[in-house]
Order: sequence, then structure tokens, then C-alpha cells
Amino acid sequence: MRVITGEAKGRKLKGPPDTSTRPMQDKIKEGLFSALEAMGASVDRVLDLYSGTGGIGIEALSRGAEQADFVEHGKAQCAVIRWNLDHTKLADRARVHQMSVRGFIAGAREPYDLIFLDPPYADTDIIEVLQQVATSRLVESGTTIALGHWPRLDVSQVKPPLRLVRNRCHGDSCFSIFEIEEDPDTTA
Repeated sequence: MRVITGEAKGRKLKGPPDTSTRPMQDKIKEGLFSALEAMGASVDRVLDLYSGTGGIGIEALSRGAEQADFVEHGKAQCAVIRWNLDHTKLADRARVHQMSVRGFIAGAREPYDLIFLDPPYADTDIIEVLQQVATSRLVESGTTIALGHWPRLDVSQVKPPLRLVRNRCHGDSCFSIFEIEEDPDTTA
């Protein structure tokens, strides 16, 4: 695992502390960021849910994000995220929250431009969590949400305000990109 491009380009990241964390492969991460760049997605304020090693949020910081928040429940995983942030010299623009993703969503106070979710593939409730994110204070019209998932996840189940804009699979790893649609009642 490494940072692909930007100010921390080439820096190797510490791997997961145990087998319960499955970091996004570099080729998938590269495809995801290429798709986001092609879409013109804003990356100023970034949220990395199910952070694992922090690789996705760190990539966003390296590519110019002003701030990133990392949410991970495990103590050992949070220690790895902090080490990776220090090692890449990006810690001054990051906060690590050791708590559950649902707890963070419930306590949300402000929106982000870009939200990443890369949960364990065995998480059967990820569509429900995705919908909770989409209706929380974490988002506003135009927020982009990227979801890492396995090929058998049916992303067509998502409902407004989420709108699927990209879906790509590479082997047994996929990512889907959603945007928060504008509320028609507020555009009149």
C-alpha cells in the first residue's frame, strides 16, 4: 500500500493490524480517484468512514484536500491511521475519531464535499448506512459519496437523495459513486 500521487506520492503506508481490515487495493483506489477527478468532484472537506488504515483519506489529503476526518471503531486501526498520517506528514490536516460509523453519523454537525465508505464486505447493512449518510447533516446538495464494495452488492437499491453516477468493478472489488441530488423544493 502506498500513496499514489500528490504531496505524499510514493510513501508506503503501514498495513492493517489484523485480518479484519481489508484496505482498498492501489489499482482500485487509482481508478476511484481517476473517476472522481473526471467528474470534477470537490475534495476540500473529506470524510473517510470505515477508515481501516486511512489509505483513502490520506490519498485525498495528498491530492489537495484541505481537511479529512477518519472514522474507525478499532483502537489498533486508529493507531495505524495516526501512524500513517504522521509518516506522510499530513496529520496537521486530519482528525481521527475512534467510534462507530453510526455514532458519527448520528452526531454529525456539518457537511463534507466528499465521503468515502469502504466497509467490510460482510457488512449486510451497508445500503442502510449509506441511506443514513445521505439523509444526515454530513451531506448537502452536490456532496459526492464513494462506496467500496463487493460485486454482488445491489447498488440499484439506493433511494433519493442518492443518485448513482459511476459504478466500476475490477475483479472482486468494486466502487460506486453517488451524488446527493438537489432538493427540488429548495430550487424553486
